[in-house]
Amino acid sequence: MRQTTSKFQELLNNLDVLGLNKMHAYLPEYIDQINGQQLSFTDAMLELTNTELAWTQSQQIERIIKRARFPQAKTLRAFDFNFQPSINKQEVLGFQDLAFLEQHKNLIFIGSPGVGKTHLAIGIGLEACHQDKRTLFINCHELLAHLRAADAKGTLDRNISRYARYDLLIIDEIGYLPIEHDEANLLFQLINARYERHSTIITSNNDLSNWVETFQNPTVTAAILDRLVHHAHVIKITGKSYRIKGAD
Repeated sequence: MRQTTSKFQELLNNLDVLGLNKMHAYLPEYIDQINGQQLSFTDAMLELTNTELAWTQSQQIERIIKRARFPQAKTLRAFDFNFQPSINKQEVLGFQDLAFLEQHKNLIFIGSPGVGKTHLAIGIGLEACHQDKRTLFINCHELLAHLRAADAKGTLDRNISRYARYDLLIIDEIGYLPIEHDEANLLFQLINARYERHSTIITSNNDLSNWVETFQNPTVTAAILDRLVHHAHVIKITGKSYRIKGAD
């Protein structure tokens, strides 16, 4: 009896060292089922390893989501499509299969503040995380601030390469504030680095035809739009703001 207890403790210690935390937690329960002939040894080990694999995968997804830096966890399931009938629900839900990522296509959500552009972008981004895609969500002007700082330090190429490697880059709120001439050039370099390599999701409160006013540079605006729109789904949302949903 003493030898059995010692070996059992040694087994638990080995599971700890190997980082098999779920197998460690559930092992006593499965040993009882094996001893009671409710499960064969093979079936018990299969269930234990499946539990450990599921836990490892869930932890990996949590790490990917955390690194994506979403401001909130908003799913497509929670989006009220009935409130925004201008949206093609089936088209947007279809983006969950991530075929657009495989095809290196972009998604551009355009609409007034509060209509759900960011919610949809986050929802698709979360699905990308669940499918193990390296994803980053960033506000446009935060992104530009990072690129300006990198340019000043002489590390712009390295930073653009880092942003360019994401499977999915979500740039939120282009057009919310004016973009200076030099900033437009920095953004162009990033968009160009991702062009036909990886997908980008853009949200903007300005129609594409008005972007020249945002970027204050017709030449750079045309170059950015050329690369963004060439392979893109453009979704225009013309409904009311969710923030005043209950005001009527």
